[in-house]
Amino acid sequence: MAKLKIAGTWSGVIEVELEEWTVPMLREEVAKRSNCRPQSINLICAGKVLKDGDETKLCQLAIKNNSKILASRVCADQGQQLMAEEERSLKLSRVKAAAIALAERHADGSLPVEDFNIELEDQSGQKVHLGSETDHKAVMMGLMLHANAKQLIRRQKYKDALEILAMGEEAFSLCNPKVIELIDNVPILQIDMVWCYFMLRDISWLSLAGIRLEKARQGLERAHGKDSTRLRLLQGSRYPELALHLRLELLEGVVAYHSGQFEKSKKVLTSAQAKYFQLEVPDEALSLLMSMGYKERDAKRALRMNNQDVGTAIDFLVEEKAKKEQKREEDICRRNEIMEQRRYGMTPLKKAVDLQRLNELVSVGFEKDLAAEALRRNENDTQKALDDLTNPETNSVLQLHIESRKRKRQQQSAENAVIEELISMGFDRAIVVPAVKTFGTKEEVLRHLLAQIAPDPSEAAKGSTSTSVSEPSYTSPSTLIPNEDLVGEGPSTVNEVKRDVEMEDELAEELRKGDAYSDYDIEVTKEGEAINEYLALLISGAIN
Repeated sequence: MAKLKIAGTWSGVIEVELEEWTVPMLREEVAKRSNCRPQSINLICAGKVLKDGDETKLCQLAIKNNSKILASRVCADQGQQLMAEEERSLKLSRVKAAAIALAERHADGSLPVEDFNIELEDQSGQKVHLGSETDHKAVMMGLMLHANAKQLIRRQKYKDALEILAMGEEAFSLCNPKVIELIDNVPILQIDMVWCYFMLRDISWLSLAGIRLEKARQGLERAHGKDSTRLRLLQGSRYPELALHLRLELLEGVVAYHSGQFEKSKKVLTSAQAKYFQLEVPDEALSLLMSMGYKERDAKRALRMNNQDVGTAIDFLVEEKAKKEQKREEDICRRNEIMEQRRYGMTPLKKAVDLQRLNELVSVGFEKDLAAEALRRNENDTQKALDDLTNPETNSVLQLHIESRKRKRQQQSAENAVIEELISMGFDRAIVVPAVKTFGTKEEVLRHLLAQIAPDPSEAAKGSTSTSVSEPSYTSPSTLIPNEDLVGEGPSTVNEVKRDVEMEDELAEELRKGDAYSDYDIEVTKEGEAINEYLALLISGAIN
């Protein structure tokens, strides 16, 4: 038994079994001795709040004999608020960690552990690589965090969105300024941050908001050209940026109003109002597009971005549908490429085999698996791979390695078949997998498994009707056995890195849903209401 020294709402010593007790059990005991409900007790040890979660034992939380626990009493609402704040903080930390992990894996040519690859594209859908690997990684991380923040803004979680946007701003700051000055993602992020200030009605951010908006306007001018001339060359008669500039002018007007610059506020708010009227979708045009089978949201988006012209809006919708279909086909192709790269394994520096260089070698007559192995061993250096392929001695070594790998695959396939068959017979996977690895054949494994559940003869003689399943002397792995083909030789490191798969998939899904116009696709209803509100304040102030 261990002794815990409790101070606060109740003072004394509680004897506990550290290997058996959990936080809820300790909280309940302290609450009982304090004559209050468990929900009103807050426990702190070594500066950390002890949370009710899974069945984690006290010993796993680094609580030892004679540890000091501070017990404080809070109302139920405060306790719930504290727990919610901790969950929020944990979620934000997970988002940042997942963005860093994805950027690390997808920016440097490493073999993806997922069935997708994250790549940067310009507005025309062309893949781009910005600056150095560090720049590319920083931009990729910033974009992922920005996409996540936009999702939070749509769900009106502005406080959380601000924290994620700050992380995104930090990521972009790691990039060479010359590299990102011609992309508009950074100034749009600044506008989104000020929009969150505005929606939270937090006047304390006023001075910082003005600085951010000035940076945003300068950044948009660099990226789009003065008076959006560069954007006009790309977009022609389309005006996707109109809603973004409406929001920018609204926020500039709000900042000017609260800074006492009423003339400036009126000027930019009036300009924003004109853009708002320009973005109002006519009912007739919307009805026409919806009668053609388009969804209301898609139809509104097309009309707003095409100056309410039905003809160009239809062209836009047709183009967008074709782009989505092309993207879907490209994604399928890329998934197949990733599967092929996994079959060849990783280079010594954990990179994927370069399929373009592989096809070049195949085009001059080399067998594909042989050429892939030569590239894998030589870090995708075509000349070194060519030297190995044309050298009889090294060529022979490559072929022997490929044959050995094929035999391993066949053995793995046979083992997987035995594992699935035994599981279908009712045996637990956790016991079956290590047993197959140890005994090999189905007959030997089955004999071993049946021996594990056979009743003890002496117990049967006593008339016992129950049987006990003894635990095997080995421990079963907590994750699937890694595919050794991923590295060609030696154990794989792909599954050794602990991943937050749920959060990484969430970030990747947010990117997948986006397109070249996502940053400009703003539903301006709230903006219209705010413009009217502040113009009314200016008018009433002038009258008074």
